[in-house]
Formats: sequence, C-alpha cells, structure tokens
Amino acid sequence: MNTPVIVALGSNDKGPWADIPALLEAAVAELAGAGLVVRARSRWWRSAAWPDPADPAFLNGVVQGEWAGTAEALMAALADIEDRFGRQRSVRNAPRTLDLDLIDFGRQVAEGTDLILPHPRAAERLFVMGPLAEIAPDWRHPVLGRSALDLAASANVGRDATATP
Repeated sequence: MNTPVIVALGSNDKGPWADIPALLEAAVAELAGAGLVVRARSRWWRSAAWPDPADPAFLNGVVQGEWAGTAEALMAALADIEDRFGRQRSVRNAPRTLDLDLIDFGRQVAEGTDLILPHPRAAERLFVMGPLAEIAPDWRHPVLGRSALDLAASANVGRDATATP
C-alpha cells in the first residue's frame, strides 16, 4: 500500500545545470526514479534567501505523491538525491544546489532523532505552503489542523514568495 506524501524542493545554486528551473526539473525526475509516484506538482515559487537576503534568491516548489516504503526509506532516498546533486552541508540555511524536505508522510506525527513529521517549520513558510496550497488547498496539517490555504495566508517566513509563470 502506498502512503501519500508531500516533498518540498528548493535551490538557490544552479551548480552544473543551465539554471535553477532545470535543476529542479531534474530533481523531480530523480524523485520519480527513486520510486516516488508524483501525482501533482506546483509551479516554482521565487523568494529571497532566508535568513540572509544577500544570498541568491531561491526557487521552491512541492510535489504530492505516493511512496511504497517507510518514511525512513524516503528520507534516505531524499538525502541520496541531494548528495548526487552536489548538496554541501556547511552552515544552516547556506546556499545549496538542492534541498528536499519531507513535509508530510501519510499524516503521521513523529518526533525522533532523525525524523520529525510533519516537517517542523513548513507551516510558517510561504515558499512551502504557497506551492502546497496551489495543488492541495484543502490539505490539513496533521498537528495544527489548518488547511494549506490558511497556513499560506498566515505564513511569516518568506512573505515575498511568488509563483513564477
């Protein structure tokens, strides 16, 4: 049985790709190649880097899909894809080629050492909730009980995030 999942993607360093949209498109293909069945995806949303707006701007988006394995296996697959895309883990919130975050895994609530569900900061980020509201406005946060549309309206991080055409 497949579990419904939401994965957020983001980048502000194109690395060897032609541009960041091309990198993110390649990342969506890699997600599918790793076994994530993509059912819906948002447009790319542009926002200033946070917390340092002097860093390059980000493009972010979300995919909604299904996963046949465990949450831990999906997290491992996401980390592997980030590594293959040249992700360097230096300081928190530093520019990066690819950031993949597991936002929701079958509405599970978990707080472990390596896995926190739902993602602990997603609800406050417009660059996550805006794209999610675009494809699943009625999705409800498993802890807060609020819809993606409502969370997007009240998000206080990345308030400048806007969908690209």
